[in-house]
Amino acid sequence: MVFKDHFSRQSAAYSRYRPGYPPALIEFVSASAPARRLAVDCATGSGQAAVGLAEHFEGVLAVDASSSQLARAQPQARVHYVAALAERLPIRDRSVDLVAAAQAAHWFDFECFHAECRRVLVPRGVVAVWTYGLMRVEAAIDEIVDDFHANVVGADWPPERRHVEQGYRSMSFPWREEPAPAFSLESDWDLEQVMGYLATWSAVQRCRDRTGRDPLAVVEPRLAALWPRFVARRVRWPVHLRLGRA
Repeated sequence: MVFKDHFSRQSAAYSRYRPGYPPALIEFVSASAPARRLAVDCATGSGQAAVGLAEHFEGVLAVDASSSQLARAQPQARVHYVAALAERLPIRDRSVDLVAAAQAAHWFDFECFHAECRRVLVPRGVVAVWTYGLMRVEAAIDEIVDDFHANVVGADWPPERRHVEQGYRSMSFPWREEPAPAFSLESDWDLEQVMGYLATWSAVQRCRDRTGRDPLAVVEPRLAALWPRFVARRVRWPVHLRLGRA
């Protein structure tokens, strides 16, 4: 099993600048589970989803293959962090009420991941995977971000990124799918936070490796012309959730 590690080198920025998930999304996913005993958060990163799930479950097993990410994970009494792959969960058969993957499932070996979910889920247990698209602020800023995404670092996106761009509709999901409402992530950020977030993109790191130059130097002055320093603006990301039952 190959671990596609696109984030260990920027794990410090990831834990600081990745947005948290809306409580309404976590509540909806948790309420869909047949019980509130145990949830598993796959590819937990720095634990944003795991900590949210811990408010609703007796325990959360949060796994990630990156020790660098886990070293910066948010502590929470009901969350147990373990270095493991989503395709090889260190847990017994039929013991899990919810398997979740937040902004991560597109990196998985789909066949192996779903087979592992079938192994660990209790009857009527739930699989919930979600992703979020490009940040949205206002038309002029959105145009700059879209251009950066497509034309500055576009060639450096891993192929799995297409599943994010298609809202996970292109991704294998062999479950009895249930309808889910629309959600969005929202934060009030200044430009420094936005630049920190853009630095966590896998394509930005790959572009640096390929060219020896920092692509953020291209986009920062364009954004700064429209976004004064220390001014917070509302930033939104549309969330795409797929939820299915065993």
